[in-house]
Amino acid sequence: MSAQKMLPQSLQTNPKLSTWIKIRDDSTIEVFSGKVELGQGIVTAIAQIAAEELSVGSDQLSITAGDTRVSPDEWYTAGSQSIEVGGTAMRLVCAEVRCLFLSAAASRLGVEVDQITVERGTFSCPKGGSTNYWEMRDQVNLARSYSGNFPPKPHRSNDLVGHSSPRRDIAAKISGAAFVQDMELPDMLFGRILRPPALGATLESIDIDSLRALPGVVDVMVSGSFVGIAAAREEQAIQGLELARKKSKWRAAAPMPNPGETADVLRSMKSISSVTYTKGEEQAGTNLQRFTASYSRPYLAHASIGTSTALAMFEGERLTIWSHTQGPHHLRAQIAKAMQMDLETVEVVHRDGAGCYGHNGADDVALDAALLSRNCKRPVLVTWTREDELIWSPSGSAMLVQLNAGLDSDNKLVEWSHELWSHTHIKRPGWAEGINLLAAWHMDPPCPIPPAKDMPLPAGGGDRNAIPLYDIPRQQVIYNFIPEMPVRVSALRTLGAHANVFAIESFLDEIATQAGIDPVDFRLQHLSDPRAKAVIEAAAHAAGWRVGPLGNEARGMGMGFSRYKNQSAYCAVVVEIEVGQSIQVLRAVAAVDAGQIVNPDGLRNQIEGGILQAISWTLKEGMRWDIEGLTSRSWEEYPILRFDEVPEIEVVLINQPDMPGLGAGECAAGPTSAALGNALFQALGVRMRDLPLTPERIAKALM
Repeated sequence: MSAQKMLPQSLQTNPKLSTWIKIRDDSTIEVFSGKVELGQGIVTAIAQIAAEELSVGSDQLSITAGDTRVSPDEWYTAGSQSIEVGGTAMRLVCAEVRCLFLSAAASRLGVEVDQITVERGTFSCPKGGSTNYWEMRDQVNLARSYSGNFPPKPHRSNDLVGHSSPRRDIAAKISGAAFVQDMELPDMLFGRILRPPALGATLESIDIDSLRALPGVVDVMVSGSFVGIAAAREEQAIQGLELARKKSKWRAAAPMPNPGETADVLRSMKSISSVTYTKGEEQAGTNLQRFTASYSRPYLAHASIGTSTALAMFEGERLTIWSHTQGPHHLRAQIAKAMQMDLETVEVVHRDGAGCYGHNGADDVALDAALLSRNCKRPVLVTWTREDELIWSPSGSAMLVQLNAGLDSDNKLVEWSHELWSHTHIKRPGWAEGINLLAAWHMDPPCPIPPAKDMPLPAGGGDRNAIPLYDIPRQQVIYNFIPEMPVRVSALRTLGAHANVFAIESFLDEIATQAGIDPVDFRLQHLSDPRAKAVIEAAAHAAGWRVGPLGNEARGMGMGFSRYKNQSAYCAVVVEIEVGQSIQVLRAVAAVDAGQIVNPDGLRNQIEGGILQAISWTLKEGMRWDIEGLTSRSWEEYPILRFDEVPEIEVVLINQPDMPGLGAGECAAGPTSAALGNALFQALGVRMRDLPLTPERIAKALM
């Protein structure tokens, strides 16, 4: 493989050094990243990497992320690739820039390069002479492509990377200055959007005059089934939306499938079947003990605490949008296309929003705001309602997984079949053809909804992590892809990995129990990867692993493990629960190997957040509907984990400073759900295979 092809994708597509870094005239350095802050602390970690490689202090370096006016296009902030790809690109660029300045400093000071030391941006030599980045900023031309001739520092010399650093985004968030929801511009209006009552419904009529007569309403935009209201004050925009609901008539959509168990609903839909992975030969004539089971999860909402918001300003035929999108450059291109504007006249600037980790309504509300701003020629801040956030923001696909396995006389797994049913897991703006923005589908003329397709392995979409990491000679993965979707779906944290790992790790536990083998020992017996074994052993040790008699004390402990995408971070989770009127998670212990750790505190935060979200998914969450549409329109119909339900969490980090950094933001979800389900089995002796594990389902299983 050529050196160029080995480069991270971000650097291949943005090779010019000046795209990434600027030596400013105020004795600071500014670096630019296409990876954005979503609450995961990534801007802090990437700034640490840059400061480390440039040998400057953290206080001497600023970072601008996700601004299409200046930042490199790094695709999306998704897939746990910010450190793997974006961080690696930044490390290589900054290492090369430092070495170029080292060479210039050596020439300027009349010494050899190896005689110079660099500290806080100052290049010094034994003779006593010194210079710095800012004195030499006109001597070194950064308008050149990355050459790859200058390696990064060895990890042993790191002063910043590998140590916890204060988050750069927290101060602004505490004050409210960071969030797009709190932005204000002169002459700004507040917007609300009237959505159809259900997916596929179309507008028949609306009384626009009554809306325009409301106090404070400045503009009402109607285009096809898109209705937007802009008002001088936010409460006036809300009143306009309430009246619009009363004054509009809609043509009903096609009925939803009859509500029921996820497995039944998915099996009833038309699917396209394909074998996406196969390994080994079938064991002909072998006397095997056979196991089979199926597992499911429902459609899951992002359920961000703060609803999707965007601010747009159309001024002089130019459009600027402030958005909490995960893909600013893709959103820019999609909005320009939807509004038939030249790309050069549209800019997207990332601003913090509520945590998401997936494709929620952030991109859609950006187009909403852009349309209203162009229509009224004033800045407009559009905020979605809670109801719209739940029923119109894309959900994560419901999934069904059917597993079959064969165990030989030595209690070794020799055959494994993984068959799944799922919709697509990615319909982000800019992914594949067409326009994936809600308002574009509702306007007149409407843009066609792009056909569904999923991401192929090795990363995978619905089949992400469907290939077990365990040493099993014969394996097969069958994907029954369901292209028609009664619910709008797209990327949700981990994509298909959550359901696949939940199924694999639950099934493995079932087999171990029936074989009379400790579940931790059974996993270790089927692993040859030393890093995989190490995280399982570390989690078990830290948790004080024990397995008592089934259903003995209404308390249980369970284990779950995976390597995210089979190529990113390793994670093992042990969950301890107590079962009474409901399941109380007492404790969760995770062990993680994410290669070289940049910011230990940031990594722990990511694992803790992933564990909490997975507990919520496992115990509570699932979209509900009837034949007329989704009924999960508030926190009452879509409950999430509460603060008083948060368990004690411990995270053990296994640092590998000589190894590349591995994406860790999504690695804990699948193992946590599996560990919780396995703990429930230990506590009650009843195996629950369909999420969420609600008290009603548990009671039914016990009966």
